[in-house]
Amino acid sequence: MIKMAACLGWMALAIQLYLVLEARWAAQASLMGGVISFFSYFTVLSNTLVAVVLSYAAYGRDSSVRRLFLSPWLSSGIAASIALVALAYSLLLRHLWQPQGWQWLADELLHDVMPVLYLLYWWRCVPKGGLRLGHLLLWLIYPLLYFGYALWRGESIGVYQYPFINVANLGYTQVLLNALAILLGFVLIAVLLIGLDRWLGKRQAQGQALR
Repeated sequence: MIKMAACLGWMALAIQLYLVLEARWAAQASLMGGVISFFSYFTVLSNTLVAVVLSYAAYGRDSSVRRLFLSPWLSSGIAASIALVALAYSLLLRHLWQPQGWQWLADELLHDVMPVLYLLYWWRCVPKGGLRLGHLLLWLIYPLLYFGYALWRGESIGVYQYPFINVANLGYTQVLLNALAILLGFVLIAVLLIGLDRWLGKRQAQGQALR
């Protein structure tokens, strides 16, 4: 199952990248600019991290990098991020467009299928019982850095990756309020994962004690 999920994750990213580059080619725009734009989405970055973890779990040889990505604290932080991707898309973005064909497939894989598969991987395969609230502070670095980058990029080129952070349309006050609401959602997801980790860790410890 992990091998299939890893392949599916890379396939979803490859389809989306192809669609972006195809559109740029048709518009006679810079392909490198398309690649930069592709990796400027939180969805793409989070799905890339998901695909890396699943690939290391399925195929990777032992190394310090593999151990880092498969460590419970990092794997769990990625779980919080990909869960945020799924929830934010469903609540804030899904109603804004109706993708068709290959774009629909990429959309479903990146926002629905891969988050579910990765959360199942986290539930079944990631060792439990080692997470602490302090890990939440480490996990927050990623969305905070992304938000800063997204605002800087949008200010620089006038293009914002998501409508709820579009300063040109909404102004900084509303964008900051939107960002705080999304960050609160991330924190709630993270706290839930930490609580589940502790609960599952206790269950596993009790099960081993009874053997």
